[in-house]
Amino acid sequence: MKFCSQCGSDQLRFDVPAGDNRPRYWCPACETIHYQNPKVVVGAIPVWEDKVLLCRRAIEPRKGYWTLPAGYMENGETLQEGAARETWEEACATVAVGDLYTVFNLPHIYQVYVFFLGPMVNGDYGVGEESSDARLFTEDEIPWDELAFPTIGRTLRYFFQDRANNGPYPVRVQDIAPLGRTPRDD
Repeated sequence: MKFCSQCGSDQLRFDVPAGDNRPRYWCPACETIHYQNPKVVVGAIPVWEDKVLLCRRAIEPRKGYWTLPAGYMENGETLQEGAARETWEEACATVAVGDLYTVFNLPHIYQVYVFFLGPMVNGDYGVGEESSDARLFTEDEIPWDELAFPTIGRTLRYFFQDRANNGPYPVRVQDIAPLGRTPRDD
């Protein structure tokens, strides 16, 4: 940050403001603290019959790789609304957003991933603005080596494992550490 969005001052500092416990951008002119908080990525596991709907990313990061439909939560929406919206935007599919399924903390990149179980309302889907392809895959057809993010692979592996055991589908909360560090499972 170079300028205060509150008063326009160019005197921003990055250190621990009075009464706080961690470094933040703050403006000594108007004393506004500019909080920078993690981004919430929200999505669903769209299922139709025995298949899962995946999208091939048409945008960076990881353009050309497959993913569950997911993206940044918007202001003014719930987690469930965000999961449904992202599924529609990326795969032109309507889901009945169900139970919370996975939560992944990625503190090293300031993100939290949240996925819900989301059976498709009907078998209709298409290619959304941020996708170059969308397809239904059985477990054996999943392009495991072409998945965009570790959170997607973990979510899918848990889903197929739980489905093979006829449920239950427990909520899993895990930390994903950067390469070279050990993650802590909760």
